[in-house]
Order: sequence, then structure tokens, then C-alpha cells
Amino acid sequence: MSDWRPGATLAQLRQRAALLATIRDFFAVRGVLEVETPLLCSRGVTDPAIEPLVVRDGRSLAAGPRYLQTSPEYAMKRLLAAGSGPIYQICKAFRDGEAGRRHNPEFTLLEWYRPGMDHHGLMAEVAALVCSCLGARPWQAFSYREAFQRSLQLDPFTAEIAELQRAARQLTDPGTLTGGRDLWLDLLLTHGVEPWLAGQGLCFLYDYPASQAALSRLAQRNGHSVGERFELYIDGVEVANGYHELADAAEQRARFEADNRQREASGQSPRALDEALLAALAHGLPAASGVALGLDRLLMLATGETDIRRLLAFSWERS
Repeated sequence: MSDWRPGATLAQLRQRAALLATIRDFFAVRGVLEVETPLLCSRGVTDPAIEPLVVRDGRSLAAGPRYLQTSPEYAMKRLLAAGSGPIYQICKAFRDGEAGRRHNPEFTLLEWYRPGMDHHGLMAEVAALVCSCLGARPWQAFSYREAFQRSLQLDPFTAEIAELQRAARQLTDPGTLTGGRDLWLDLLLTHGVEPWLAGQGLCFLYDYPASQAALSRLAQRNGHSVGERFELYIDGVEVANGYHELADAAEQRARFEADNRQREASGQSPRALDEALLAALAHGLPAASGVALGLDRLLMLATGETDIRRLLAFSWERS
């Protein structure tokens, strides 16, 4: 007989409900509006590292495929461009091929946007939210460059690729893996910097190389171009990813097109661009910062659970 029982205990379900209530109280006090946007989207993200779940139905094929959202980001930016002011959303998000101790293809995401706030201001608010959920604790922030220098004694902006390769091979066996500068930086981040961050408690990593800017603005720092974005780590667990949001429609289009070129080069199918988002940016996105935070991972930290599947009522294996 199939096991019909939930994976989470009743106590854990109550802890999840309490966490959601704390979050809603946090934003209510700050006057941030809760919104909802569609889970089913007409466009998938172009990011080569993210694959959406594709919904196909014979009755709707004429309209093209539909995608379960990997994030509500694009729709929420359209709301910002329409004058919504500060907004947040608690929703389900979906990513194909992501399953394991810290991943489930369907997960709960908290995403919010703050007009008039840069990524440093948003980092402070993220820390305040986390402390309201987990209890007060100190936090700190390291630039991407500083974290590499302190953990690996490497400057990620000036080191030659050969030097990055040598350092990476001292930490892990990449086998026949080949790639450019960002590939080696990613290996060093996961195998060298992140273990160091695990000893730093609640901390942020910010100002990534411009080649990793994703949807963030670019800025100059000590003669180097950086993407104004951040990631939050709590005791070594990555919990959130935020941006000082790019508002330039032409630059955003160019980045989407670059993503598709990269997808094609690696054998992935290109994605149609989200023209509605690009039109919203062209209309005018207010200067803002936004962040996506994984609530299931935050609940793992709040409860001490080490496997996300034991905190979900029904993980993908049981759904």
C-alpha cells in the first residue's frame, strides 16, 4: 500500500504556520503590501542555471507552452512599474531537476521589493526579518572580493585564470570540467569560500563580479565593475538572493539575449524573452531593491531539521 502519511509532523506544521504569521506581522508594521501574481506563466526564465517545469496540455498548445514560475520576480516588477509601492509575496515556486536534502522541485518562496532602497539597505531589513524569525543574533556583511581574500588569499578580480584553476584543484577534483573565469570562481566559492562563511554565522556576501550581475545594477568598486547583488548565508546555508534591481530595459534585453546564446552553446533550448517585463522596464521601474528568500530553508534553521523533506507536508516523492 502506498504511504499516504505526511512527511512533516503536526508540530512542524504549526511551526510553519507561526513562521508565516511572524513574516506577515513584520511587513504589516512596515506598510509593505502583500500581493499575489500567477503561478502559471507564458514565459520561462532565460537563466541557463534554472530550468522551469513546463506545463503542456493538448487543449492549450495553440497558445504555446506554459511554465510554472521559478520566481514571481517578473510579475512583481510589473506591479512596481505600475505604482504598487513596496510589496511582498509568499508563494510556491518550481524548478526542474532540483531535489535533495536542501531542495524540492516545489518550494515556498518569500519575495519582496523596496522602492528607494539600495542593496545595503535591503540587507539590513533582511537581517531584521531573519532575527524576528530565528531570534536576535549579530550579523555581518563581506564583499565578494573580501570573502575570497580572507578565506582563500585570492583576489577574484585580478587573479589569472590559471591561478584560479590551481586553487580550485587543491580543493576539489574538477575532472575534465572546462570553462571560463566564472566557472572556476564558482568552484572556489562552493568549495572554499562557503565553508569559511559557515563559521561566520548570519552573514551576507555582496558586490559580485559584473559577469555574475544577473538582474542587478552595475557599479564601480576600486576600479572593478561589480553587480550590486547579495546572498544571505546562515551557518553556511544559503537562504536568500537579492539585487539592487536593474531598471534599464535595453540592458535587460541584452542580458536575456546573452543568456540565450549561452543556453544554445551548452545545448539548452533558448527561451522567448518576457516582453511584458521589458515593456514595464521601458515604462519606468522605480529605483528599488528586491530579494527572494527560501522559507523552507529558513524553517530548517528555525527547527534544527537537516532534511527539507521532513518539513514539507508532502515532498515531491509523496505528492
